[in-house]
Amino acid sequence: MSTQWNPVGWFEIPVTEMARAKAFYEHVFNLTLEEHLMGPLLMAWFPMKEGVAGAAGSLVKGKGYEPSLEGVLVFFTTLDIESVLSRAREKDGYVLAEKTSIGEHGFIALIQDSEGNRIGLHSRA
Repeated sequence: MSTQWNPVGWFEIPVTEMARAKAFYEHVFNLTLEEHLMGPLLMAWFPMKEGVAGAAGSLVKGKGYEPSLEGVLVFFTTLDIESVLSRAREKDGYVLAEKTSIGEHGFIALIQDSEGNRIGLHSRA
């Protein structure tokens, strides 16, 4: 069975301190997150474009959102894993797994963000 879309449409990364987490992700990925109050949740949305590959998502602070090194693992696509690892270290992130080949599918690495979440990185080169 095939689908007409990529199955992941949205992701949420739990945070305990929004300002710190927002600063971490903006620095590490060289982008700007936009804060929104959605009912009882404080969210910082990652930029997105319609009609291109990849899923949109948000940092989320609120009841039921607890950072963790366990559970679901979100991978961010990047052109240069080494520069992302360097920027993560600059913002007190931890490298859990250095850049590793996954054969014809490129490379991956794992980091711990400022909140204690494990996130993945993926690149083709």
